[in-house]
Amino acid sequence: MLEKTDKIWMDGKLVNWDDAKIHVLTHSLHYGLGIFEGIRCYNSKKGPAVFRLEEHVKRFFNSAHIFNMKLPFSEEEIAGAICKTVKANKMKECYIRPLAFYGYGVMGVSSKGCPVNVSIAVWPWGAYLGDDGLANGIRMKTSSFLKGHVNSNMSMAKVSAYYVNSQLAKQEALSCGYDEALLLDTEGYVSEATGANIFMARDGVIKTTPLTSILEGITRNTVIELAGEKGFDIREERFTRDEIYIADEAFLTGTAAEITPIRELDGRTIGTGKPGNITKELQDLFFNVVKGKSKNRKHERWLAYL
Repeated sequence: MLEKTDKIWMDGKLVNWDDAKIHVLTHSLHYGLGIFEGIRCYNSKKGPAVFRLEEHVKRFFNSAHIFNMKLPFSEEEIAGAICKTVKANKMKECYIRPLAFYGYGVMGVSSKGCPVNVSIAVWPWGAYLGDDGLANGIRMKTSSFLKGHVNSNMSMAKVSAYYVNSQLAKQEALSCGYDEALLLDTEGYVSEATGANIFMARDGVIKTTPLTSILEGITRNTVIELAGEKGFDIREERFTRDEIYIADEAFLTGTAAEITPIRELDGRTIGTGKPGNITKELQDLFFNVVKGKSKNRKHERWLAYL
């Protein structure tokens, strides 16, 4: 269950959690056009630090731009509001959810004339797929629902409505006893999970889906950079679900998922059925970075200390 905190930032002001309300005729509530981000703040050696704040805020504004949504704040104002909200709630570690949506004013499919509202909420959120999943890996099922075609959904934007598809896939996977779903694109290639990007490793080569039908994940980008620094052969190219079946290891990446190993897909054990050496090494690197423990000083640029 969601753990309530004290304050939520709404349109430039901090309000009490229970007072963060909208009208039932809010446009985005009916038609689904809202854009959002998922960000984490970690308790580092130097205190709370927001991971890759600049990149998340940039993607937030890119999502709005793709959909011609004019945000009433600047990137600098939103970044400052994120830090202010974390501080106001006295959080050392938390998940951060900025959201922009069309508010109350008009009804009908067109959002013309609707105000754009922005909110930022923070709350404690541990391992998205569970502590056991993070440590030992999860079981996945290929969904019967496909990731939307690139010309029906603009996948470079993080849009609320897109996650209806993810909910269908997630519900299907859970009802079949799995932890998470794998979605294929409209040509049958591996796309992503319901809220995370996917990587697989086989014979020393790491692959991840290219930026076609997927969101440009910030954790995905982090892992690509970290793997490159360690000298891994990492490639952005298409692959099929059966290549995951015979992979040595596989894992998900995302702000919520962090780096979560995959131990099974569609009833097939992946590798040894345990997190592989590459996965564990990248996990260790990632958590050292977000906790401010990395020996590579250039990783400091990813941490916004509060």
